[in-house]
Amino acid sequence: MNGTGTKLRVLDLGEQWRRGASGRRTALTGLVVPPIERQPRERDETGKQTPRARKKARKRAAEFEAAEARYLARMTKASRDGSIPHRGSFAPAGGRVASLDPPTMWRATTVQACGLWPFASGSGAPMTGVPLGQHLATGATVCGDPLNWFTRARYISNPSLFMLGMPGLGKSTLINRMAIGLAAQGVVPLVLGDLKPDYADTVRALGGQVIRIARGVGGLNVLDPGAMGAAAARIGGKAGEALEAETHGRVLNMVAALLTIVRGQPISDHEQSVLSACLRHLRENTPRGQAYQLPDLLRVLEEGPPRVRQITLDRGQESRYRDAVDPLHRSLLGILDGPLGDTFASRTSTHIDPNATAVCIDISRIGEADSQLTAAAMLAAWSDGLGTVAASHALADAGLAPRRWFFTILDELWRPLRAASGIVDRIDALTRLNRSLGLADAKITHTLKDAEALGSEADKAKARGFVERAGMVACAGLPKAEMEDLGKVVGLSRREIELVSSWSSPPGWAQHGENEEPPGRGRFLIKVGGRPGIPIKVTITDTERHLHDTNTRWVSNGYAERMAAQRAAEEAALAAGDGPEPGLEFEAGPDYDQDPDFEFHR
Repeated sequence: MNGTGTKLRVLDLGEQWRRGASGRRTALTGLVVPPIERQPRERDETGKQTPRARKKARKRAAEFEAAEARYLARMTKASRDGSIPHRGSFAPAGGRVASLDPPTMWRATTVQACGLWPFASGSGAPMTGVPLGQHLATGATVCGDPLNWFTRARYISNPSLFMLGMPGLGKSTLINRMAIGLAAQGVVPLVLGDLKPDYADTVRALGGQVIRIARGVGGLNVLDPGAMGAAAARIGGKAGEALEAETHGRVLNMVAALLTIVRGQPISDHEQSVLSACLRHLRENTPRGQAYQLPDLLRVLEEGPPRVRQITLDRGQESRYRDAVDPLHRSLLGILDGPLGDTFASRTSTHIDPNATAVCIDISRIGEADSQLTAAAMLAAWSDGLGTVAASHALADAGLAPRRWFFTILDELWRPLRAASGIVDRIDALTRLNRSLGLADAKITHTLKDAEALGSEADKAKARGFVERAGMVACAGLPKAEMEDLGKVVGLSRREIELVSSWSSPPGWAQHGENEEPPGRGRFLIKVGGRPGIPIKVTITDTERHLHDTNTRWVSNGYAERMAAQRAAEEAALAAGDGPEPGLEFEAGPDYDQDPDFEFHR
């Protein structure tokens, strides 16, 4: 109200203001406010509108509010059904967040970024183990492997990794990086049956040992006690006798497995007792340090010493003894004169070196159709490799050697599972006892349906248990139906299923002939128990690409031949004692096997 009783409007305070009334120069000097009718307004302000215009405005506002209410109701119902968007529910208090662009990232050493170190906040990604790649959401470096997550970080209770994914998306490449990183920590990678081969070049670059098994290339004597026999003789005493008894059982199981492959069915308990007696007779009558072979076992069975005849209950009658051992005799002849004789009836061409930095048993020379020889080679490789692990731990327990850890790799799991049922039992025992054996393992296959192709229901149940007992599960691109089945085992969210399913899409149609990669190549989701998955992107170095090229036969212009010649030169240099090829991404200090807190040089 002014002095005359006239009511002033708030917006008219500056109207009719006399110039210079507040002094010579003030903040309002020169300010002229037009009348309110001539002032610009926003669209939602009420002005001089006709009743018809106001009615239309109210109608539009009501229609907008009704549409918004219907949308929120639909989203709320979808949230109640379990389909909650990954950014939160649309319902009240649903935690809905807006989409924000990720900030720009820079990488620098602690010397270059010393003014910013230590950082105010962490990334939340695990940093224990082999550097694997970058987190897809945050860009942070993600480290991990089954051995370090079990021993140092205590993230998992079982040092095992199970990996699934479609072909060509980088599953073997990720395991190859783990093998290189663990070798830098003093862990011994063991590839017990390389079927392609995928890891032979990496093992050579690490200064390890590559053993070839195939017809005309190399053989393996299944009766040779190997590293376990040498360790038992070195330890001596009761501990040595216990290890020697374990060696006898391992050799007996291997011979029984070969007979099972030849027959197509397991041998009887009576035949297994006869075999055990023959092996004991051979061990007692063979000079120490000399290995006997399958022809020697056949000779003992033919001669029939008293210990063996006693088990057959022949009662002094030659005919009863022959009736008891003839089926076993025929099966052993089938091994010697059949498809397995050239490989397993002679002496071992190359023994596993217990002090090797890495070991690869290459069986890629065996043909795809030769399922019997493939199964026998896989069983023999696993028997010899795990025997070397047992011998190493026995020597360490006796104080005769340093403690060593091992990392076994079983790639293309579907092929050995279908080759022989004995492999299923061997891997099943490994997944249950690897903590006591002192080794971590990684198993790679394509889908869970690989287990459904096994012969018996018992083998199918054992194979399905591999995923359930794995400490880590890594998923590359898989179809949505396969991810739904996997989610019932490891507990995947709807968002994780959709993310991994999108990685299985093929690449686009390149218009100019460029090499366009599939969208899921190098991308993995790591699951540990019921925790949220960790999506990562793996980028390999030139050295890793050189060592782990699985498409050399698809490259033209002589590139494969040049690479083969270069690798042959590197192998010759290693044999001459020049050391491994420089350029590996990980290095170890002189005492890496004794330092539990050793970390990689970044």
